[in-house]
Formats: sequence, C-alpha cells, structure tokens
Amino acid sequence: MSYISPGEFVKTMVDAGESKLFMATRDVLIRSFMAGAILAIAVALAVTAAVQTGIPIVGALIFPVGFCILNLLGFDLLTGVFALVPLALFDKRPGATFNGLLKNWGLVALGNLLGALTTAVLIGIAWTFAFTTEPGAVGQAIARAAEARTLGFAEHGAAGWFTVFVKGILCNWMVSVGVVGAMLSKDVVGKVIAMWMPILIFFGLVFEHAVVNMYLFPLGMMMGAPITIADWLIWNEIPVILGNLVGGLLLTGMVLYATHLKPGPTRSRVIEPANKVTVS
Repeated sequence: MSYISPGEFVKTMVDAGESKLFMATRDVLIRSFMAGAILAIAVALAVTAAVQTGIPIVGALIFPVGFCILNLLGFDLLTGVFALVPLALFDKRPGATFNGLLKNWGLVALGNLLGALTTAVLIGIAWTFAFTTEPGAVGQAIARAAEARTLGFAEHGAAGWFTVFVKGILCNWMVSVGVVGAMLSKDVVGKVIAMWMPILIFFGLVFEHAVVNMYLFPLGMMMGAPITIADWLIWNEIPVILGNLVGGLLLTGMVLYATHLKPGPTRSRVIEPANKVTVS
C-alpha cells in the first residue's frame, strides 16, 4: 500500500477544499444527493444487522461500507466539507470567499437532505408494503432511536441540548479524520482501511452525525415515532450541525493545516560541549 507524507496530504486537503468551493452548482447538488442517499442505505444495513444479531457493535462494524463507497465515488457530505472547504480561505486561494464557503455548505446540506429523505421514503415503502402494514422489528428500532435521541435529550433541557452538541463535535472529529485519512493512501485498500477505523468509532459510540440524522428521524416518524419535525430540529439536527462544524473545522481541518502546512518556527538546537576528561 502506497503512503504519502502528512505534509503532502494536507496540501491535498487544501486542493480538495478549493475544488469543492468552485464546483458547479449542479455537480455539488448531485454529489451531495448521492452521498446522503448512500449513507442512508448504510444506516438501514447497520440497524438491520444490529437487530438481527442483538449485538449493536455488529452494526458499527459494517456501517463504514456506505461511507467508503460514497467517498471513493467522490460524493460529498456536509461533515466533510466542514473540514475541507475553509482551508481554501485559510490558504488564501484566489477567489476563495466566505460567501462562497457558505453557498457550498448550503448546497451540500440541501443535497444531503434530499438524498436522505428520498431514501427514507423508499426504505419506508420497502419495509411496510408501501405503508399499508405495521413496521417490523427494524422499523420499530428506528422509531425508538428517533424518540430516544430527541425527546430523551429534551427531558434534560439545556444539558440535553449541550450533550447533543458535544456528541456532534466528537462525531465529526472522527468522520473528518476518515475523510482526510483516505488522502494518505494512493490505493483503494489503504483508503478503505483509513476510512473504516474512525467511522466505526463514531457509529459504535453513538455520536451524532447531521446527515445520518437527516435520514434516521424522518424515517423514524414514518415508522411511528411520536415526535414532530420541531422536536427533531431543536433537540437534534440543529445542535448536531453546529457540533459537526466545530469538530470537523477545529479538531481536524485547522489542526492539520496549522501543524503540517503552516508549522511554527523550528527551535534552535543547543549542543552542550562534551565533558572534558582530565587524566592525573
């Protein structure tokens, strides 16, 4: 497996952020739509595996397959562009502006949402004979998760909201490490390994991912979860998006950029003279 140095791959990160910033609107929407859809399919697979085996970690072990597929195909998640696109501004790339950054984030979020919602409807149809029967065990598990991760947090008030925000930070710390980790390798096997490890961590520890939740909660409502759109947005999606932004931008993008592409001055070495040995 071929490997590139950290300095080289951080330069690749900046180049990737710049290319995403100037991508055609049509392409941003298509790529982000497909990313949201594929990630949603992976969530359905992971929950199915966890329900069938009764062992939640099994779901976490296989969930990264969706992330690997969408990343290898060059599709974009909001969590990834949170970490990469700002680097074009930090590096003062020509034409990179804050308004352009906000436009990119907005388009990616819209595409992810549309992809996730489309897949939620399709999965709902597949699981309930076009919503003519009650959901099975997997659908019920989705509904319980949607309720627990909104009303369950709401019970704790501000502390619950802050907890969701922190889980969002931790999530995209790991997810964005997977995004940039794939750039360390030049072959598919190396990229998959680099992505699989941090994605497994985030899903296994039940951290909060904005795009996963764009699928989980709408499908949960279709499966009978007693929550509203306002519950989802206030007690999950909004704090999760903010947390994902902090985790991806501060703990991955800026950290790697600062220490590998714009490192501090090297300290001068002070070499002590060798001790003289006197012979009497």
